[in-house]
Amino acid sequence: MTNIVVLVKQVPDTYSERKLSSGDHTLDRESADAVLDEINEKAVEEALKIKEAGEGEVTVISMGPDRATDAIRKALSMGADKAVHVSDEALHGSDIVATAKVLAAAIGRVEGVDLVIAGNEASDGRGGAVPAMVAELLGLPQLTHVRSLTVEGTTVKADRETDDGITHLEADLPAVVSVGEKINEPRYPSFKGIMAAKKKPVETVTIADLGVDAGEVGLDDAWTSVLEAAPKPPRQAGQRVEDEGDGGAKVAEYLVGQKLI
Repeated sequence: MTNIVVLVKQVPDTYSERKLSSGDHTLDRESADAVLDEINEKAVEEALKIKEAGEGEVTVISMGPDRATDAIRKALSMGADKAVHVSDEALHGSDIVATAKVLAAAIGRVEGVDLVIAGNEASDGRGGAVPAMVAELLGLPQLTHVRSLTVEGTTVKADRETDDGITHLEADLPAVVSVGEKINEPRYPSFKGIMAAKKKPVETVTIADLGVDAGEVGLDDAWTSVLEAAPKPPRQAGQRVEDEGDGGAKVAEYLVGQKLI
């Protein structure tokens, strides 16, 4: 039996207009539609495939405000068995270091974890470091940026695709894995799955429940901060080149002027 934890995150929809709050320059989550991050859907799908290939249980863990429950229910409707939702006002503005500490503590509440699966990076922050940090905090081997994954007994095997080729990875369980965009195509929740998700257990915990000090999280403890933000300037009209037999030369001249060639 493989006991799998999947880390999921609710993020602003990439098709929505995203912005920072005017007060502390943190992400204004209320200004945009919120969705389960697409890379997390792939992480959930991979966990379900492993579960369906044998026996197991899939627990999703999410750190976020109250509305993150919607993302959790999406993962449950896909087929995950239960969830832990870390929700605490003190977490507002936390950086990736604090996030990793909290997630590691939440994973520690799940008994007998064999495998932790996460996306390689979230679409709202793109730090790409949380899975590795979680693995370090838990003292577990890490297999990152994975494009294919198999579990054989007490061993996890993975392929990582890089510009230089395919790297073959292997580790003993328990381990932490982060998956990339090419890992799979996630399933759509069925009506039956959506209805079943409403009855699946979701445990809501605070940082006090996890034994995390409030002084270790939040904007005041963050190692990075945004000092100033401005809207992206409107796109300017392009330069049109009339080809009168010398179009190629004009384009080349423009590219030279832009130091592109």
